[in-house]
This record gives sequence, structure tokens and C-alpha cells, in this order.
Amino acid sequence: MYNFGVVMTEEEKKLLNTFETRLRHLLYLHDELKRENVELKKLLDFEKLKNEKIQGVQAGNMEREQETKEFLKQFYESPEAEEDTIAAKLKRTFVPKGKMTKAIADFVKEDYQIIISHSNGPQVGMIHTAMSEFCKIYPEYTATPMSVCSAMSQGYIGYDLQNAIRTELLNRGIYKPVATVLTQMTVDPYDDAFYHPTKIIGRIMSAEEAEAEEKKGNHVVEVEGGYRRIVAAPKPMEIVEIDTIRALADADQVVIACGGGGIPVLAQENRLKGASAVIEKDLAAGKLAEAVDADMLVILTGVEKVCLEYGTASEQPIDHMTTAQAKKYMEEGQFGEGTMKPKVEAALNFIGNSAVKSVLITKLGSGADLEDGTVIKK
Repeated sequence: MYNFGVVMTEEEKKLLNTFETRLRHLLYLHDELKRENVELKKLLDFEKLKNEKIQGVQAGNMEREQETKEFLKQFYESPEAEEDTIAAKLKRTFVPKGKMTKAIADFVKEDYQIIISHSNGPQVGMIHTAMSEFCKIYPEYTATPMSVCSAMSQGYIGYDLQNAIRTELLNRGIYKPVATVLTQMTVDPYDDAFYHPTKIIGRIMSAEEAEAEEKKGNHVVEVEGGYRRIVAAPKPMEIVEIDTIRALADADQVVIACGGGGIPVLAQENRLKGASAVIEKDLAAGKLAEAVDADMLVILTGVEKVCLEYGTASEQPIDHMTTAQAKKYMEEGQFGEGTMKPKVEAALNFIGNSAVKSVLITKLGSGADLEDGTVIKK
């Protein structure tokens, strides 16, 4: 209590005490208000900073959006005549459905049990290129591994193909489910292919970009106009989802599996790790046919029959061929690497010592005709 050196009555003392109490309260409120003003200023400064950051991000997004639009424009608007552009490659990747689905529907109508495998060469290359370009535009995103690109191509082609087959079957009054199985294929980590990669993928790179790829542990090869990445093509070992494929086939469904040779994976105890590789689709198809105990493997190609002396004046189409003859012709070098040789090799692996199994290598026809083409048996 303040002492002013004045004698006060009791009533005056009470009034003074009341005044002092209210004064302290007002001083407390004043201090609180000052603190709140400081906090409010901090909040306003934070909001201002946040808004500035948001505006910066929005500006960056607009710039990236424009870059993305330009990238997509390259995909869709480049001249068809420029066959090496990304756009031209993309336009060639869509699955040609009409003739293929009609032929498959013909087989279903004839009561064949169908399991389909397919290539993914153009598609997986396009996806890998697109993802690489995307990472250049958006550096914060990690590069897409080859195994993931393979999985994306399986889903993309499987979705397109299964819907086309389903439509064709329903148009004929046939109800039969069609299912795509995302299929993994184990490979041997010690396969010689990992030490000698040969499969070219992706776009043409500059010397600086190629050097950066090699620093990541990837392999590159010099080509006309620059460099391109190469990956291994190991032999298929085991189909991870084989039980699922068998269950669907036993349920009388049309099954699409092992697309593009399967997603290459390495078995590490209970874990599967994607491998930087692509698997030869014909060998994988043979492995699939063997695993489901198929009676016949049909391999579609760009020619009607397997030929001796292919591409020469002495070219000789083959109607029927035994496994012994096929081995002999392979040893003679009659079949091209990466073209007919893996198809014949897949046929030999599938048939083995069976006197019942057969392989037909042919060009896609208009119906369920299993006579045209080259038939291989024991």
C-alpha cells in the first residue's frame, strides 16, 4: 500500500485499497495485451512468409506445368515422319486389338483353354523414357527402376487386351471372365547376362548424361547420335504367381500372364527385389506353358513359317520340324539372334522329351487354324 504521509480515515483506506487493486489489474491486462500483440505480430509475419512461399510454389508449379505440357506435346504432336521421336514411338505402342481378339475368341469358341502372354518391347521402352524425362522436370522424384517399368507395361497392356477380349466374347454371346495377372519371374543373380548386358532401352543420351548413368551403376553403349542404356536379358527361372495363374485357368477363365517375359526379380530369402533387366518373352512363354502343363504352345511372329536361309534367294519355309532337326538348325546358325532363335529355343524347352506336346510358330491368322505355320514336335 502506498503511504502518502496523510492521516486517512478507515473509509478512505478502503477506497485506496480498492483503487490499488484495480490499478494492478489494469497493469496486468496491459502486459497481457502487449504479449498478445507480440504473438499476433509473429503470426502475421508467419502468414506473410507462408503466403510468399505458397506464391513461390505456385509460380514454380506453373513453370513445371508448362514444361510438362511441352513434354506431352512432344509425345502427341510431333510429325509421324520423325520415326525416332518419342511421339512416333508412343503412337506405335497401343495394342492392335481387332484381329488379335477375333482370333482369341475363335479359339475360345472352339473350347480351347487359353492362357496368353505378350511382348512389351515398345511399351516398356516408352514408359522408361517417359519416367526418365519426368524426373528431369521434377528432380525431387526418384528414377523409376526397370522392374517397375515392366510392371507398369504389364498393367497397361493387360488392361487394354483383357477388355478387348471381353468385348469380343460378349459380342458373340460368350460369357467367360478374362483376367490379367501381374506376374513376377525370378532370375539368377549370377546369370552371365548381368555381366554382358545387351538389351538397348531408353532414349539417346549425350556423353555427359551417359557418364552420369554409369556413375549410378548402369551400363551404356555408344550408338549413332549418342549413347543409350543397356540392360541384362537373363533367362527366366520360376514364375512367382504360378499358383494364381493355375487357379484362374482351372476356373475356366482366359488368363493373361507373364507379359513382357514377366517382371524380373531376385529372390532374397522371403523378399523379392526387382532386377535391372528384361526377360526374353519367348523363353518366358515357354516356361509358362510348361508350368501349366499345356498341350500346345503357339508363338506368334511376323512371318508365316520358320525358314531356312531366311532372307536369301534360297529361303525355304518349314512346315514340320522335329526337335532333333531344330537343334541341328540352331547349331548351324539358321535362326537369327533375338528373332527366331529364342522362339525355337522356347519350343525345345517346352517340348523336352514329351511325345505329346507341340509348338506352332506362325503369323496371326483370322481364326482358330492350327495348321498354318511351322509345327515342332518330338
